[in-house]
Amino acid sequence: MADSILGDSASLWPAQEQRARSPKNTTMIQKILIANRGEIALRIVRACRELGIKTLAVYSEADVQSLHVQLADEAICIGGPRSADSYLRADRIIAAAEIADVDAIHPGYGFLSENAKFAQQCETCGIKFIGPKSESIRMMGDKAIAKDTVRKAGVPIVPGSDGPIDTEGEAVKIARKIGYPVIIKAVAGGGGRGMRIAHNDVSFAKEYHVARNEAEKAFGNGQVYIEKYIERPRHIEFQILADAHGHTVHLGERDCSVQRRHQKLIEESPSPFLTPSLRKTMGKAAIKAAVAAGYENAGTIEFLVDAKGNFYFIEMNTRIQVEHPVTEEVTGIDLIKQQIRIANGEKLGFDQGDITFTKHAIECRINAEDPARNFTPSPGTIGLYYAPGGHGVRVDSHVYSGYTIPSHYDSMIGKLICFGSTRKIALERSYRALSEYLIRGVKTTIPLQKAIMSDPTFIEGKATTAYMDDFMSRTPPDLFL
Repeated sequence: MADSILGDSASLWPAQEQRARSPKNTTMIQKILIANRGEIALRIVRACRELGIKTLAVYSEADVQSLHVQLADEAICIGGPRSADSYLRADRIIAAAEIADVDAIHPGYGFLSENAKFAQQCETCGIKFIGPKSESIRMMGDKAIAKDTVRKAGVPIVPGSDGPIDTEGEAVKIARKIGYPVIIKAVAGGGGRGMRIAHNDVSFAKEYHVARNEAEKAFGNGQVYIEKYIERPRHIEFQILADAHGHTVHLGERDCSVQRRHQKLIEESPSPFLTPSLRKTMGKAAIKAAVAAGYENAGTIEFLVDAKGNFYFIEMNTRIQVEHPVTEEVTGIDLIKQQIRIANGEKLGFDQGDITFTKHAIECRINAEDPARNFTPSPGTIGLYYAPGGHGVRVDSHVYSGYTIPSHYDSMIGKLICFGSTRKIALERSYRALSEYLIRGVKTTIPLQKAIMSDPTFIEGKATTAYMDDFMSRTPPDLFL
């Protein structure tokens, strides 16, 4: 067990107190290894504690003082600060699971969460992987196979190549046939890496090779495919839950259009753009896509929606999403607990007709970045940390005063989720909470997000994926200081 940030005790709660506070666990899963870090690892620890399930945190040398390490029942260091030496080392994670005798592994998001080989290793070792089966990850992780799978199920897809394109000459021919602009995407991509836009033959030749190089470095797979680039669309995703007994439901949509370089900054539910009719149609399409993949557990079907309401499948994320709290607050359903219950072989306790959407929720990703300097990462030690509170405010974060943000990982340090009975209330609450949120010692995106909450285009619900470029071009950088 790692030393506590509150002293040298082995745990924040004495063992007797832990037993007294935790309800008796009656599930087959008794202990879960959390193969992740930061706020999502802490989120999983908390869900497990409420379910009466023991937790094992694995951590890198850079994360010894992270809160999830301190709050888990046990913790094992698996390597050095770099992800390649720790969180991406499947062999060390499996070894830790066997040493600690865990029943299941929750991968969170990022790292090994969509690695079919890792999921298969867990299955081979008799450890439950809290996520879909390895075959589904492999199928939906290959963008070309995923598109073909959902197309056969009757789900609209963006016009594009039938699979990976291996030569520049072949790629140019396909780009001309589709019609510019086109977007070049990594087959094994995600998070905006290996993704480039080309508007003509000249720019295509350059961006094709850049995308391949980025993909090779980020994913160890340089293959790319090509799609028609839909200008100024909405990026809307549907949350899916599916059990092992043939029940699949969607939990509504999240509008993720506010993004920079394909990295989401603000998400909300419901989308201010969708009509009830379009929402119903897209929800049915999302379920079709999940069923076609033989999907189990939590996943997300992502669509692009043009100005006329035409929607196109772009990919499936076979994991829990960063923005899952938005859906939780709108529906009242705990997605992490549902993941664990599904992995435990339990049936969903509700049907599509039982799911209601009673609130509007907005999430701001709080990143340690400097928006005034082109979003330069800002690792360092937090001198003062004060999280906002009050009715309708939720903060998911692993940082605290005195915590040192490592330079080795993603810059996200927390999520602010504000909700209310209407979008107007959620907007006003978000602005108020951002005004209260104090993080000193490092630069953050809080001033940027506060400015967005008072921007007329965003307030009117008119933000598309082009919004951030427009907003940054007309907003003085000193507003973010």
